[in-house]
Amino acid sequence: MRVRATDARRAAVLGSPIAHSLSPVLHRAAYRELGLTNWSYDRFEVDEAGLPGFLDGLGPEWAGLSLTMPLKRAVIPLLDGISDTAASVEAVNTVVCTEDGRRLGDNTDIPGMVAALREHGIGQVDSAAILGAGATASSALAALARICTGEVVAYVRSEARAAEMRQWGERLDVGVRIADWADAARALRAPLVVATTPAGTTDALAASVPERPAALFDVLYDPWPTTLAARWSMAGGAVVSGLDLLVHQAVLQVERMTGRAPAPLDVMRRAGEKALAGH
Repeated sequence: MRVRATDARRAAVLGSPIAHSLSPVLHRAAYRELGLTNWSYDRFEVDEAGLPGFLDGLGPEWAGLSLTMPLKRAVIPLLDGISDTAASVEAVNTVVCTEDGRRLGDNTDIPGMVAALREHGIGQVDSAAILGAGATASSALAALARICTGEVVAYVRSEARAAEMRQWGERLDVGVRIADWADAARALRAPLVVATTPAGTTDALAASVPERPAALFDVLYDPWPTTLAARWSMAGGAVVSGLDLLVHQAVLQVERMTGRAPAPLDVMRRAGEKALAGH
């Protein structure tokens, strides 16, 4: 069944927990600005066990899905295909539903990271440091593969995490050196520091921010600023926030799902800032 331009279209974000997601705010703002009055965007609490049933229940009105944890890897075997970008990190955060009934997976986190950095004037670096080694760190490493010409040092807490980062480095063809988290203060002297850890993890590092820091990309956005980001900014360093990432990856999702480009970046960012300020 072909979907006509006048038919109501649906999209949503899935995950667990999902109540905190800003995706509905960003996507709805984009729809309003683009004049897509027949489009809706919702959020659904869906875990790995419930994902197959949810996908099976999608009708032709569905244009796409945004996925957050714990679904980014669980969805892959349920799709008809995934992009090379998604395959590179075995993670899908975007599903586009085509008119012929296929479900195609993509990853907008990686190009979203690159776009957020470039917006802040960071187009290329000769080395970088990653704080943490979770799922977000693999996407960060894939983004650095596009802009970093030299070594990436990953600061981790365990040998298991170290092994994972080495494997990702080999897979993404990035030179990765592993360092112990106990030495994480040294990371702050890198030309680009990417903090991928949960809230509060890097707070103790704030006292070690150098006098003239370079650039920090902190993937958190709530609460914001983090202690590290606030100290970094006070010292005059460039700071890229998790909201920057969220907006840039959402812009790409809107464009892929609606077929309309460019998506309204500034409008979406203001909507996100307003929502966070209202917490």
